[in-house]
Amino acid sequence: MRNILPFRARGKTLPDFETLVRPHLDHLYRLAYRFCGQRQDAEDLVQDLLVKLYPRHAEIARVEKLRPWLVTTLYRMFIDGTRRKARSRLELIDDETSFYDGVANNDDRPEQSLAREQRIEQIQRAFERLSDDHRTLLTLHDIEGYRLVELEGMLDIPLGTLKSRIHRARARMRQLLDDAADA
Repeated sequence: MRNILPFRARGKTLPDFETLVRPHLDHLYRLAYRFCGQRQDAEDLVQDLLVKLYPRHAEIARVEKLRPWLVTTLYRMFIDGTRRKARSRLELIDDETSFYDGVANNDDRPEQSLAREQRIEQIQRAFERLSDDHRTLLTLHDIEGYRLVELEGMLDIPLGTLKSRIHRARARMRQLLDDAADA
């Protein structure tokens, strides 16, 4: 991930662009990975974003809330890409702020560890079976912690619609987990 910004353009001033974007790269990469499901695709998506934005770095410097703006742009690029190719399998990555932190605990007993791992696998399988829209909403709101007002601006979806879609996404996730528990 560290070498995602090593390109240099002749005669251009990269430090301004790099200074603006570098603090957000890890966050953008994690989101891209959650959207794409594969490291290479996530790196490509972030790199495509940077290449697209580099010529506009003077405009980017004037953006008031850069992180949500970058996330919106990344999301729209992802959606454009998925419209062009088949849906890919999503695998969540483990990082310091992982979705699974709430599931994990420090029990040393093998049976509890096994049960915890099985539950994590159930959650991941259920998450993968969600629609792209539901996965995106749960990722941005429940995992990444974006507020509804931020998502409203980022995704260009009215607040009421956003609330109902998140509710339906959570209900679908619960249904998938219940079905997995019954099986």
